[in-house]
Amino acid sequence: MLLPCEVAVKSLVPAFRSAIAKELTQTYGLKQKDVANLLGVTQTAVSKYTCNVRGTVLKIEEVEEVRPMIKEIGISLANGHMSKYELVAKFCVACKMIRQKRLMCELCRLSDPSIEIQRCFVCHSSL
Repeated sequence: MLLPCEVAVKSLVPAFRSAIAKELTQTYGLKQKDVANLLGVTQTAVSKYTCNVRGTVLKIEEVEEVRPMIKEIGISLANGHMSKYELVAKFCVACKMIRQKRLMCELCRLSDPSIEIQRCFVCHSSL
């Protein structure tokens, strides 16, 4: 069985990076190379995020509470007002929010079909 954090690393983190990369390239017109430097990934990864090749398992942009975070992170990164440590903290906040809303349950079940997601309480009670 994969831990919820492992599922998040494979699905949620790329989805969040994808949303931020799109925000930075589309709203602020940053180049993929610059976005890659801000996010600590390669330019190729940013290209895949912006072309919907990577980071599409979860549609976190559709989560009401996450949209303002993406905008806030975009503004702060584009203006050079966010450290890498603050960015990491924002990722953790988004992850907790997504997990508490049970939006990763189906992905956990896919990683281990024996998981009874209706009975699972790990993400929404332990954070």
